[in-house]
Amino acid sequence: MALSSALIDLALRWIHVGGALIWIGHNYANFISRPHFVPFAGDGSGLDPTGHDFQARLAREHGTFRWASVVVWCTGLAMLARAGIVTEALSLSGAAAPIGLGFWIGTLMVANLWLVLWPHQKKVLGFVAAPFEERVRCSRVTFLSARVNTLLSIPLLGLMVGGAHGLLLN
Repeated sequence: MALSSALIDLALRWIHVGGALIWIGHNYANFISRPHFVPFAGDGSGLDPTGHDFQARLAREHGTFRWASVVVWCTGLAMLARAGIVTEALSLSGAAAPIGLGFWIGTLMVANLWLVLWPHQKKVLGFVAAPFEERVRCSRVTFLSARVNTLLSIPLLGLMVGGAHGLLLN
């Protein structure tokens, strides 16, 4: 029984780390490839969702990273549950406070991605019909939202490492 439990813990950890590499890696790649805001300058026309242009834009959008955020959040919660420290982590109590704070930052990042960045990005990419001026405005919101998640990932990673490797509060 202990071996299967250890394998579950190992699998959760690897899935968590793999998802985090996809999610946070996408943010860092965007930060490096687009260090400054460049306003949306499309022609304002929507594209046929069945056409090649739509498929090319979808590939560039990297939709996988959005779902990676959900995988990371769920596996993080599962690891806390398996360790029996969900309540302590979420209430930022004792030795679970660092990882709990990391979990709350991660929750904020997931909410930012799904509730702010993605709805605006859908307009920029033309997945949702919007006037040209709205698409230009949404490009700025998308840029800033992605930057917020990139910056939040720095303390998040520090808290994850610190919580797992000795930053214990009693």
